[in-house]
Amino acid sequence: MIGGVGFGVCLSFVALLVVGTYSAAAGLASKAGGAVGLAKGAVPAVYQPLVQKWGNLCPSLNPAMLAAQLYSESGWKPNAVSPVNAQGIAQFMPDTWASHGIDGNGDGKRDIWDPADAIPSAASYDCELAKYVKDVPGDASDNMLAAYNAGAYAVIKYKGVPPYAETQGYVKTIRSLAKSFAAPVGRVQPSQQAAGAIYYAQQKLGTPYLWGGEGTPEQGGRFDCSGLTQAAYQSVGITLPRVANDQYNAGPHPARNELLPGDLVFFSTDLSNSRAIHHVGLYVGGGYMINAPYTGAVIRFDKIDAPDYFGATRVTKDGAAALPSFKPGA
Repeated sequence: MIGGVGFGVCLSFVALLVVGTYSAAAGLASKAGGAVGLAKGAVPAVYQPLVQKWGNLCPSLNPAMLAAQLYSESGWKPNAVSPVNAQGIAQFMPDTWASHGIDGNGDGKRDIWDPADAIPSAASYDCELAKYVKDVPGDASDNMLAAYNAGAYAVIKYKGVPPYAETQGYVKTIRSLAKSFAAPVGRVQPSQQAAGAIYYAQQKLGTPYLWGGEGTPEQGGRFDCSGLTQAAYQSVGITLPRVANDQYNAGPHPARNELLPGDLVFFSTDLSNSRAIHHVGLYVGGGYMINAPYTGAVIRFDKIDAPDYFGATRVTKDGAAALPSFKPGA
C-alpha cells in the first residue's frame, strides 16, 4: 500500500483520473502570441541571459528558436567539434565564423569557443539571413531557418522553403524543438498518446528496478527510470532518448498545477539547469507518478512532490522526433 491506498484501488483511481482529466482538458490548446519567454531551466542558467537577449535580435527569431538551434547543434557544449570541424556551442565552420562571427561581449576579440561571442553570432547570422529573404512569400521564420540550412539563394529561387527533404526536415525539427524551450502561453494541449503510455507502465508495477534496465528478456524485463518511460512511449509509437535529461526536451512544459496523466516529471540536482536532471517518472494524476526509483525497490506509485522536483514535459511525437542525436566528440 502507498499512503493508505490499496494497490487495486489505486489502479482504478488512476483509470478514472485519466478519463476525467482528459475529458475536462479536451479542446484546450496552447496559444502563441506576444514575446516568447524561455521555460524554467530549459536553457542552462549560464547561457539563459544570452539566449533571452540575443533571441530577440530580429522579428524572425525568438529565444526559444535560438535555443533549439544551439541545443540541436551542440547540446550546449562550448568545446564541441563536429566530424567536419564545426566548432563551439553554435557549431560555426571556421570560414563562416571569419565572415559572420561578432564580438558579442565587447572584449575586443571574436572567439568561436566563447559562448558570449558564439551565441550572439548565431543570432546575428540568423538575422542576416532573415534580411536576405525578407521579401520571400510565406512564414518569415521558416524562410530564415530554410536559408540557414540551404542558403538564401535557394529560398529566393523557390519563393519559400525549398523542396529539399533535408531543409524541410530542418525547419520542422527546429520549430518542434523550440516548443520545448518556450515558456507555454496558456494551457498545453493534451497528449493523445498519454493513456497508452500509462497503460504500458501500469503493467510493470511490482517489477524490480535494474540500473540500465530497458526491459529486455536478458534483463528479466526490468527497468530503470528512463528505461521505463522510454519503453512506455515506445509502446505508442514515440521514440524517446535513453537518458532522462534528454527526454526533457521531447515536448512543451506544463506548470505544476496543469499536469495531466502521461506527462513526464523530472528531478534535478540543479533546479536552474535541465542538463542536471537525474530522474524521471510518469505522472498519473493526484500528485502521483509511476516510478522506477532505485536498486532494491520495485516499480511503484510515488508522490512527485520532492525538493528536487524540476518540472514536467508533455511528450509529443514531433517533439521527440526533433531531438538531436549527438555523435561522439560533438
